[in-house]
Amino acid sequence: MRKNTQAKLLGRYIVADQKVCHGKPTFRGTRIMVWQVLEMLADGMAWETIIEQCHDSITKDAIAEAVKLSGEAFLKHADEFVLEPTAA
Repeated sequence: MRKNTQAKLLGRYIVADQKVCHGKPTFRGTRIMVWQVLEMLADGMAWETIIEQCHDSITKDAIAEAVKLSGEAFLKHADEFVLEPTAA
């Protein structure tokens, strides 16, 4: 049985394609992985600097979509990140 290797559009700017970066989400038309840009943001890097370092291959709208989708994913899977229960 053959695996479906079609690209999956995750948003306007983000895609997951088994042929690109082992299927990790990337910015459409690039090999820039979404997690890398999110780490740059977490490290306090300015959006403009990230865009510049990515040679203008991504836009502010693409970064905003990555932030929005990661927030939605976190809310959906928040229980998976619990370190230890806390008293109410």
